Amino acid sequence: MATKIKTVFYCQSCGYESSKWMGQCPGCKEWNTFVEETVKPVSKSSRAGISNTSANGEYTKPQSLSEIVMNDEERADTHIGELNRVLGGGLVRGSLILVGGDPGIGKSTILLQVAGNLSADQKEVLYISGEESLRQIKLRANRIGNFSDSLKFMCETNLANIEEAIQRTKPEVIVIDSIQTMYNEAVSSAPGSVSQVRESTSVLLRIAKSMNITVFIVGHVTKEGQVAGPRVLEHMVDTVLYFEGDRHASYRILRAVKNRFGSTNEIGVFEMQEKGLVEVTNPSEFMLDGRPENASGSIVTCSVEGTRPILIEIQALVCRTNFGFPRRQANGTDYNRVNLLMAVLEKRLGLQMADYDAYVNLAGGMKVAEPSLDLGICLAIISSFKNKPISDDVIAFGEVGLSGEVRSVNMAEARVMEAKKLGFKTCIVPKALAGKLKSIKGIEIIGVSSVADAMQLV
Repeated sequence: MATKIKTVFYCQSCGYESSKWMGQCPGCKEWNTFVEETVKPVSKSSRAGISNTSANGEYTKPQSLSEIVMNDEERADTHIGELNRVLGGGLVRGSLILVGGDPGIGKSTILLQVAGNLSADQKEVLYISGEESLRQIKLRANRIGNFSDSLKFMCETNLANIEEAIQRTKPEVIVIDSIQTMYNEAVSSAPGSVSQVRESTSVLLRIAKSMNITVFIVGHVTKEGQVAGPRVLEHMVDTVLYFEGDRHASYRILRAVKNRFGSTNEIGVFEMQEKGLVEVTNPSEFMLDGRPENASGSIVTCSVEGTRPILIEIQALVCRTNFGFPRRQANGTDYNRVNLLMAVLEKRLGLQMADYDAYVNLAGGMKVAEPSLDLGICLAIISSFKNKPISDDVIAFGEVGLSGEVRSVNMAEARVMEAKKLGFKTCIVPKALAGKLKSIKGIEIIGVSSVADAMQLV
């Protein structure tokens, strides 16, 4: 008897399943995300294998908290300090890590570097590529450096063959490049489809947890910057890492948007060089490299990413518009926040900017939405509007409210110390913090209670 083919529709954003096509997904409320796929029904013999048994076939009984044996969490050093910072201290055994980013951003490069570093520590590493041949991988590996024989390579897309190779070699770390190229024979849809990505990730998750293996999977991203495939993919993995930055520029920023074993506030900064990605240990100095001198509309502020303060140059350009409707543009920060701050300047300070275009840019390619940038953005806009430069040794940070008041921000002392380390002489801060920061020697602390007070200093 012929097997009946079932047709279903999956939402590409959240994985919602429906028997018919719908314009709007009931799960995530996104429009035009349903795709049609054919699915073969699972046989009874396949379903019979799903039971509460361990790998050796013995029954696994439920346990209470007092019966669970917990050892100290063992982390493997990747020998890349910025990656260790983002992961929370290193690799946790049995974890499933998803790495996403634009094409050419450096996902495969950094994972090849990690694989090489781990193999140098005599750890068995298996690098599985579904996109490149072994010769292509060797060309890239020769450019990066020398690798130990503990690192094995394999070009395969069939999960059944991959699982067999894992059972035979028993590696400690696996790299899958990429999840969109893998396919499971039990699923009839094409590789990269919603069901294939979900089922392939499910198999890799089972391998990681049952065999206590750390698994990296590379995920392609959509034009919106999200990992392609069902949204449930990000829920299944333990850690989600995103590479940010322009692939034509040298900088790269690694950010954790989900991490079950550490903070999601930390970032890692890398520079793409001929021999691969090199970590940037002092991002503040890197971001301020090439800063213009005595230029209006430029000021340095300080943002905090996790536990690390980073100095960023804010640039603003205000010029009279040639059209009836002024243009506003923001790169690296929230566009709506810039519009709000300009409304505060116009209402509270009387600056008539209705006939002026305004452009705000965070130099260095950083993307920051922290409120502490507000005061720096306001001062940069005022400086450009008046065409009056701000001294190069001045730094400012603080949150600006709708009444024009300047509010406190967290980790103020760490921000000031970072500015002092890089040679800044004056720091404009919220007045509520000025008293606490006066004890810091070698840098002048100026407290302001409103944007009007700060404007007097420009």
